[in-house]
Amino acid sequence: MAHPSRHAHLRREPAVRRRIWGTAVLLAVCAGTAPVTAARAAGHGPLPLERLFDGRGVSDDATPGAADLDGAGGSLSAQDLTAAGWTPGRTLGVDGARLTWPRTAGKGFDHVTADGQRVRVGGRGDALAFLVTGTGGDATGAGVVRYADGSTSAYTLTAPDWRTGSLAAKSVALPHRNTPDGQLAEKTRLFVVSVPLRSGRAVASVELPRTRGAALHVFALSVRERPRGWTGTWSASAAGHPVVGPWLDRTVRLVVHTSAGGPRVRIRLENTFASTPVRIGSASVAVQEAGARARSAPVALRFRGADGVRLPAGTQAFSDPVGFDVPPAANLLVSFHLPEPVVSAPVHSQALRTGYVSGPGDHAAEASGAAFPSTITYWPLLTGVDVGGGPGSVVLLGDSITDGVRSTPDTDRRWPDVLAGRLLGQSRVPRYGVLNQGISANKILTDRYPGDGISTDTGGVSALHRLDRDVLAQTSARTIVVFLGINDLRWGASAEQVESGLREIARRAHARGLKVIGATLTPCEGEALCPAAVEAGRVAVNTYLRGPDAPFDGLADFDAVVRDPDRPARMLPAYDSGDHLHPGDAGLKALADSVDLRTLVP
Repeated sequence: MAHPSRHAHLRREPAVRRRIWGTAVLLAVCAGTAPVTAARAAGHGPLPLERLFDGRGVSDDATPGAADLDGAGGSLSAQDLTAAGWTPGRTLGVDGARLTWPRTAGKGFDHVTADGQRVRVGGRGDALAFLVTGTGGDATGAGVVRYADGSTSAYTLTAPDWRTGSLAAKSVALPHRNTPDGQLAEKTRLFVVSVPLRSGRAVASVELPRTRGAALHVFALSVRERPRGWTGTWSASAAGHPVVGPWLDRTVRLVVHTSAGGPRVRIRLENTFASTPVRIGSASVAVQEAGARARSAPVALRFRGADGVRLPAGTQAFSDPVGFDVPPAANLLVSFHLPEPVVSAPVHSQALRTGYVSGPGDHAAEASGAAFPSTITYWPLLTGVDVGGGPGSVVLLGDSITDGVRSTPDTDRRWPDVLAGRLLGQSRVPRYGVLNQGISANKILTDRYPGDGISTDTGGVSALHRLDRDVLAQTSARTIVVFLGINDLRWGASAEQVESGLREIARRAHARGLKVIGATLTPCEGEALCPAAVEAGRVAVNTYLRGPDAPFDGLADFDAVVRDPDRPARMLPAYDSGDHLHPGDAGLKALADSVDLRTLVP
């Protein structure tokens, strides 16, 4: 059945549509890749996505009316995409998936409007990733995944609107919208959206969704494969995109504290929230001796065989595996050279670790710290370190308490660090890596940082918006601990809204096969944004989490651990950092010590 909105588009702009189809078909035929319409595809077996392309969504700025994404002549700018690093044929790493931007973008058919077409796609993984956008509103439809063993699974896919969809959920935002009347200074968006797959089964084909009303445009799709033979040992969430440096021909040397150890290493760099590419000239890893000084010569890291890598806006890159003995519970120095100007970057603001910036030149290979006179207290660009082997990782999704705010800097006394130490010191359960995905000021429901542009706010996008990137796509995630909600209450959300958000997190994590542990909210009486109404909401949420309807597979009762038994609305003074909201070092240790390690086993 043809998409109803497509008929409406044809009625509104027949001349535009006929002109585009004539030019694009000629180009496609000349290239030997004539498109297959939905009607023709119904009579064929699954075809590669490119064979199903039936529309042009990208135009050159010199001929802005030569494409029609929305049925009214609107399109994405080819020059904007190039400026973001999204060049034709470029493979893009996003949220653990690898997707190829169409080779024909800006020249011919570059996407398919989803209408039940069957796409040939292979691989095993935990999710199917779609590079999409919607027109005419958020586009939602149901599709089917077919597996090599003959089984199927249904999925629902939503592509947010290309003009109004949330910037916090986008993969890349472009500054312009092309129209037949010229270019408009109005943001447009592309999104990577993933849906769960049945674990361990080989995918054979995918039936694209059928939508009503709004149109869903698919530019690329792929199976997001589970990383094999890796355990995440350290991570940090991109929390915002502030001004940095400026850095030109500088080397950044960051200190990160491992949880699990292993005989191989790789790092993950991300250009989240960005609008332009960033170039990494070289990178290295070493064990820290003291300050910016390495214990021995740093080991060079390569990226698909090259010394460096260029990260398009909104994308990530893993370094190649390299033999390097990563000790558990140790400090590593991760260094990378920035040969081109960097004036803003995605950062994790609460590193609670001193990092270092060099004078001019590439100093990534140097063991000495003499070339690093400047210091920073945040982590830019680096979001993960993985080690070879191991049992997988536990992901801790939280706010400033998980982030370690008010703990002693440069001492690794966050409760995730203490939990990692407990796992290393026992043999009853696997010694999982511990991945800290806490962001200071973060909420479940609403964004602090809007997800696009330069901002001084580094409270992150909401947990619901960052769940796929910061949890579901983390290396070898096995279990997630969710310790969030107090900031939502402090800024006006109701207990019912918080509970609904927690259910959504649990539902999405369960769909990916993760075990989900909840945590009760700790008391905050005496803090400026914690009046009686917030306390009542906190008690209501905790009552729900302790009850039979809680959506989690287990509970860490952090409230019971740190509250004052004589005055349960406040924290025990011995555990209070002094601001009545954040536990200090002793309180954070008490939280970690209270976790039943057996509940972390999936």
